[in-house]
Amino acid sequence: MDLLLVEDKDSFRRLLTQALEGSAWTVRAVADPQEALRALEAAPSQVLVTDLRLPGMSGLELIRRARRLHPTLRVVLMSAFGEPRDIVEAMRLGAEDFLPKPFDLDVFLALLDRLRALVGAPPPDPAEPWIAHSAPMQALDEALRRAAGTDLPVLFLGERGAGKGRCARRLHTLRHPGAPYASLAAATLGAEGPDPALLQRLQGGSLYLEGLEHLAPEAAAPLARAMDAAGPGLHWMAGLEPGAALAPELAQRLGSLELRVPPLRERREDLLALARAILERAARLEGRTAPWLERGAERQLLDHAWPGNVRELEALLARTLAQSEGPAIRGFPDLELGCSELMNLPWPAPGPLDAMVRAAGRSAEAQLLRRALAQAGGDLPRAAEELGLTLRSLAQRLRDQGIPLEDRDSPAPRKAP
Repeated sequence: MDLLLVEDKDSFRRLLTQALEGSAWTVRAVADPQEALRALEAAPSQVLVTDLRLPGMSGLELIRRARRLHPTLRVVLMSAFGEPRDIVEAMRLGAEDFLPKPFDLDVFLALLDRLRALVGAPPPDPAEPWIAHSAPMQALDEALRRAAGTDLPVLFLGERGAGKGRCARRLHTLRHPGAPYASLAAATLGAEGPDPALLQRLQGGSLYLEGLEHLAPEAAAPLARAMDAAGPGLHWMAGLEPGAALAPELAQRLGSLELRVPPLRERREDLLALARAILERAARLEGRTAPWLERGAERQLLDHAWPGNVRELEALLARTLAQSEGPAIRGFPDLELGCSELMNLPWPAPGPLDAMVRAAGRSAEAQLLRRALAQAGGDLPRAAEELGLTLRSLAQRLRDQGIPLEDRDSPAPRKAP
């Protein structure tokens, strides 16, 4: 991982650089803030460690400009002269911590270890919408709050697309919102078990195992051993479809606290609020104002059975938003058809015919992959089988198209490339 160190005192800069030799960090050390900005423009870093008083520019201004270049950049401010107002301003600008000089090198290294975990497994957005107007969701929310006060592993039971991963993120945020978090498709685990490096990064945080019903039999015992070896510093969560069986060794470790995630048809009071939240978040990603739902469109949503649950709702709204240009959504032709049999392809940039065909083909592949995932309820092995691909090949195609492998049941559909 890359760290940019900005310190104008040569001796202290060398000391910190030497302290990081042989560590997981690749260090770029500079004395001048303008040079630091040029370095960030040339190649991003995951972490910026900067002094407050620098020649020609304050550390606060450097933080402001650096985060404008890279909004996800994690920042540590250090100074021997830090006033409380400077610390407050640094935190407002997104700094993770403040180190008063002189500081113990062990404290510095421990802080970087924590930041390395957050870079490798960032926590979910604490502002992610959580809609719980219906009685089943209010009961689930209360159960999540009780679970947050324990260290017990949690097993979420629910249909495909119901939002088990969203519930896992909610529980993590209630337990420790700033801690590292990762979601891992159980179908991708083999006889070697989870990556030990990932488990190490997640210490103090949570790991959610998605689609535990697709775990290969030979992976059950290694996963159980990994759960034992990780110790109490890692919270385990998993999603399982109703009626699916767990291997005995996993049932012993995950069966102590089971929470049912209701399907969308049981939470009609949440449906319109959920649809508006999805539209608003998706529209923000596209830099536009979210259209409102007219009465006819609302009635269509309320009358639909939603066999694909929240994931089906997300896919419908993503397609509709891509096709909508006005301030309102008057209806959903897809629901009138019973399913979406229409493919909406953007016009490629003008050019040679072969180049336009290739561009249109890439757009079509992205839509086909998303549709296959939606029809499979986000189940990667099932989608791969229906598409005639290996799981590895499907994962590669998803990555090529910029379709995330994780968080496929998050409340905001991502814009296709």
